[in-house]
Amino acid sequence: MPTYGIRNKKTKEEYEVICSWNELQNILEDADLEQMLSTPKFVTDSMSTLRRAGNNWQDLLGRIKKGSGKDNNIKS
Repeated sequence: MPTYGIRNKKTKEEYEVICSWNELQNILEDADLEQMLSTPKFVTDSMSTLRRAGNNWQDLLGRIKKGSGKDNNIKS
């Protein structure tokens, strides 16, 4: 379920709720609460795609390279 930022208009207290969109609408019916604008959370990771694929993928690439002839340019 998504996470939404909520702010109390009177106290300026901010907190997050994890709920469905319909549940959020029920929470916001309280006149003192408002939804805060937020940016989506991006996942950043420096791990390469080949490394993330795992050892089985590396083994497969090695077998392909081995069977493809002497002048191949396949990197495993």
